[in-house]
Amino acid sequence: MKVLLVEPDYYTRYPPLGLLKLAAFHKKLGDEVRLVRAPEPADLKAQRVYVTSLFTWDWKAVWQAVRFYRTQQPMAEIWLGGIYASLLPDHARLSGADRVWERLFPEAELEVPDYSLVPEWKASLLFATRGCTRRCGFCSVPKLEGPLQPRHGSVRRFIYPGHSKLTFFDNNILGSSIWRDVFLELIDLHIEVDFNQGMDARYLTEEAVALLAKMRCPIVRLAYDYIGVRPYVENAINLLKRHGISGRRVVFYVLYNYIESPGEFFEKVRDLLNWGVVAYPMRYEPLCTLEKGKYVSAKWTKEELDMVAGARRVIGFGGAFPPYVGLVEKFRKAQSFHDAFALRQPREQSLPPAPIVEMALEHQQQATLKRHYFPAWRREKNWRTVLTNS
Repeated sequence: MKVLLVEPDYYTRYPPLGLLKLAAFHKKLGDEVRLVRAPEPADLKAQRVYVTSLFTWDWKAVWQAVRFYRTQQPMAEIWLGGIYASLLPDHARLSGADRVWERLFPEAELEVPDYSLVPEWKASLLFATRGCTRRCGFCSVPKLEGPLQPRHGSVRRFIYPGHSKLTFFDNNILGSSIWRDVFLELIDLHIEVDFNQGMDARYLTEEAVALLAKMRCPIVRLAYDYIGVRPYVENAINLLKRHGISGRRVVFYVLYNYIESPGEFFEKVRDLLNWGVVAYPMRYEPLCTLEKGKYVSAKWTKEELDMVAGARRVIGFGGAFPPYVGLVEKFRKAQSFHDAFALRQPREQSLPPAPIVEMALEHQQQATLKRHYFPAWRREKNWRTVLTNS
């Protein structure tokens, strides 16, 4: 069979992992495979076209891809899968796809991705586990992946030859039964590691941090979603620092525009700055929204959301709030959310560590980045163009 794999024209910092797994699966069957980014014509008369998807608000690019390849590949059966297709299958069917695939594709899930289709890419992508022990209302993982379950006891075979980095997309690796084995293997491999989705501070123990400190892990990501987990967050930071991990390398994703008030969000950011780590605000979007940036929760106003966005541009760096002396003092002295997020430009601002810069880039904050520090290729939408021009 001739198979065409399609990545729609939306922003993403990573190559389409699901499609690379499907490529490996079909090549094992002896099928001919091509990977394209819409709307790129393919030199292949396909019998099946797979179109992937990301967030629900990127649905227009997905529909455009389906319709383009319906015309370009009139004899092919078009399958649509990915996050959007799984969260909004009825809406996805209106795209014109012949089949909408919900959740994971089990036959391809354990395949080693076929990185020969993206030779410019130099980081192996991996889920050592799927699912999560938590059922947070703001998160799509319970619906997409279900309860936490191990996928790979060993990660060694998933490191592609020539790759210099291993990026984990696990949603809660420390809640699994295999975390210790994975950490020990990563220490032995001595490869650069990024737990991209963040770790759960409630599971961070002395043993876990001791092993983490032995890895090549330039940035440690965690989450401070609710004010109620404050003791766990503080304990995690103390453990990390005690094992020699600088606060400038520790980034906490901080949820806002969900069920907590602006005042509680302010307290969380102030906590993190006082404890000497980086706060990275993450605006909540409803799981099935079709338009990004429009939702305003019951305890917030549009003006307050605009204040956070403005502060991230003016007094933050790349969308984050690093623990600069001026920022720490500003939040420490503030009496309220409105005091803290009032726009008063610091006189001096030093460049944060490189891992924080990379983290900002990964989370689509290109518009906030100062041109003096970043060449134009880092702001390109197409990840292929980013790599080609680097």
